[in-house]
Amino acid sequence: MVIKKIVKPPIIALLKMTNLYSLFLLRQAGPLSEDGWFRSFREKAPVDAAGDPLPWITYPAIEFLARRVNSEMSVFEYGCGASTLWWAPRVKEVVSIEHDRDWFGIVASRAPQNVDLHHIPLTEGEAYSRAVGTYRNRFHLVVIDGRERVRCAFHSLDALTADGVIIWDNSDRAEYQQGYDFLFSHGFRKIEFVGYAPGCIDKTETTFFYRDQNCLGI
Repeated sequence: MVIKKIVKPPIIALLKMTNLYSLFLLRQAGPLSEDGWFRSFREKAPVDAAGDPLPWITYPAIEFLARRVNSEMSVFEYGCGASTLWWAPRVKEVVSIEHDRDWFGIVASRAPQNVDLHHIPLTEGEAYSRAVGTYRNRFHLVVIDGRERVRCAFHSLDALTADGVIIWDNSDRAEYQQGYDFLFSHGFRKIEFVGYAPGCIDKTETTFFYRDQNCLGI
């Protein structure tokens, strides 16, 4: 076994006497290591095993998206970050808004040309949640992963393409139920992706709200 060639047998025996051996094996191989969970935990940032940015959503949702998004899609994000940098090389354009000026500056310094970032403070009434409403039938995907999430959902529908999908992170939170009910009332169904997010020790949920003939083929 390759691991035994790297670590001397006495050390392996010592590890087997504790719970550390299973943790050691997980760090050497397996999905947590392959997906970059340990690196994300260590760096306190959502990255894959190579250090490239990942969306801070559940791994099942990331894997699903990675197989289905394409270079013709347009994405709108409530809340920018590592996800912005993950989307950029995979889709046609990313429009993202951010309430935190310092974080906005950090992401803007790394964003490629197909990313359009906007800083909108939460102090400006409903300007943040209404930002998507300035676009009509433009976005295949609207990602709700920032502030004022229920109000963001209220304003997102007109900005979606006919085959558009809404991605709602941390959808296990009951406080967002009004937003879910709003989407259901407009003909959306949902598929939930439950699991761990990069570097996070608790399970969470990312939900896709979709209609028939949607861009992700759900």
